[in-house]
Amino acid sequence: MSIPNERYHESLNNLTPADVYYGRGQQVLDRREQIKLNTLAMRRKMHYDNQMKLQPLMS
Repeated sequence: MSIPNERYHESLNNLTPADVYYGRGQQVLDRREQIKLNTLAMRRKMHYDNQMKLQPLMS
């Protein structure tokens, strides 16, 4: 069983009550956004790298 302050709540932008209460909410959201942007950039690079590897095979 989890403690209420450890559960993410949809009504709190998927933050824990403790994050909101102690004013860490925006920091958590900013960190999540940065992780998301880094992940998308990495996946885009992997996609284009794979396309370049396949291109000579298709010619």
